[in-house]
Amino acid sequence: MNTIIDWDTQVFLAINRLHTPFMDHFMDLYSEKWVWIPFYASLFFVICMRIKDWKRILWTAIAIAILITLTDQTCAHLIRPFVERLRPANLENPLHTMVHIVNGERGGRFGFPSCHSANSWGLTIFLMYLLRDRWMNTLMVIWTIIICYSRIYLGVHYPGDLLAATLVALLWATVVYRILRPHVLPVSPRDRWTAVPWTAFFITLIAMMA
Repeated sequence: MNTIIDWDTQVFLAINRLHTPFMDHFMDLYSEKWVWIPFYASLFFVICMRIKDWKRILWTAIAIAILITLTDQTCAHLIRPFVERLRPANLENPLHTMVHIVNGERGGRFGFPSCHSANSWGLTIFLMYLLRDRWMNTLMVIWTIIICYSRIYLGVHYPGDLLAATLVALLWATVVYRILRPHVLPVSPRDRWTAVPWTAFFITLIAMMA
């Protein structure tokens, strides 16, 4: 276990040290939830256009809300208080003097697993089950991987926090999808709508770089 923790710390430090003023600004914004509201809206638009059944759309929205609640609460209130692993930037952690932080943000006290990562991967995996669209899957995976990277870059999570969160997300996304599958049946991809979230993603990236 000590060896695994040491590897986790070394990988964290290797990524966290790669800083530039531009990337500090970019990663700080990328990790903000409100920045992605247009992107979330574009995903919901695609779901509506492909399902075209208000009952199934409603059930899908309910399923996503339940899923995010489960991933978030499992990480924040079930696992974190039990494991009590300090965030790398927390002032109680001896490592904090070696951690580069952005805008003074150190996060809360404990960080295992990452709620950001669990929520993002939960949404991604659920949409992969639902939409069955290669290009949508690619977009969601890219979006989520960068979110995970940003959490290490900003000094608030170890890689292990993100890996554990991914497992939590996989578990709950699968459970929620299996239970609610009769109400949220998979839909066949219609590629003309895929351009909408891709466009929203790139516009958001450009706005963050401005």
